[in-house]
Amino acid sequence: MSYHPVPELSRTLQTQSTPENTAFERINKGYNAVFRPQRLSVGLVVPIENYTDNPVPRMTRHIERVRLAEELGFAAVWLRDVPFNVPSFGDAGQTFDPFVYLGLLAGQTQKIALGVASIVLPLRHPAHVAKAAASADVLSGGRLILGIASGDRPQEYPAMNQTYGDRGERFKASYHYIRRMADVAPAFENAFGAPYVGMDLLPKPAGTKLPLLITGSSQQSPEWIAENGNGWVIYPRRTDVQAKVISEWNARVRARSNWAKPVMQPLYIDLADDAAAPPEPIHLGYRLGTEHLSSHLQALEEIGVNHVSLNLRFNKENVEETLERLASQVLPDFS
Repeated sequence: MSYHPVPELSRTLQTQSTPENTAFERINKGYNAVFRPQRLSVGLVVPIENYTDNPVPRMTRHIERVRLAEELGFAAVWLRDVPFNVPSFGDAGQTFDPFVYLGLLAGQTQKIALGVASIVLPLRHPAHVAKAAASADVLSGGRLILGIASGDRPQEYPAMNQTYGDRGERFKASYHYIRRMADVAPAFENAFGAPYVGMDLLPKPAGTKLPLLITGSSQQSPEWIAENGNGWVIYPRRTDVQAKVISEWNARVRARSNWAKPVMQPLYIDLADDAAAPPEPIHLGYRLGTEHLSSHLQALEEIGVNHVSLNLRFNKENVEETLERLASQVLPDFS
């Protein structure tokens, strides 16, 4: 990855990558707070700890750190769906099932958005996903943001007696099933089942529907993603390349929706003690000081990124001190 500071970007680039209708759909409390047109917010990937030497985190003071993130003003925390600790993948995520953990966090926090990036739809029945997600949404007061994906760890599929090659088809069928579950007593036929007239799945989402963000391609066409997702989760790229990707996304959204739709991405950071420390590439991110981190986030804001989830897995400094420094030196630029 190459680092491109703000001066290389222009307002012209921002204008080109922004849909004519810049308003985002109002969906629920979490989505509405995290995603603001032409603005960037900052969240954190859970677990909020360093676990460079082991794929399994310790989950040290995990609740206290989520509460601290909320107190310091981070917009969201993000969980991941990692059913198995696959050795070749090298990361067990937060180890807890995301929906169980969402329920706990809903009761331990008040305002921070609770996100999942992302639930692997082909490995779960969509009725279970819809019920669990709506439950977490209601219990948190409408703070859930649900990323969804087709999955990228082939080893998990035979472990659940599923096939990897057709995961895109099952992703799409699962998506449509989940969407229909927001209706009152829906009756339809789907590859995952056929609910009949009179039966219903409860609870319903706290807002107008579940906010569903699609991760990567999820084996779907760019046009399908632009039409059906409430946002797009993309991977870090060189800033000029990311600008082109977002510009093309906005053009597709503009052709298919009356709403603009947000873009978010993760970013691994190792925050240096020296605020002026220049960026040095690490896996999917940088070791850098807060001054250059703010500049990089401003560059991402300029090209149309609406949310960045910071991952501290490779961060060498004390976690609580890092969060405090981020809150005092970076977050004010994105409040």
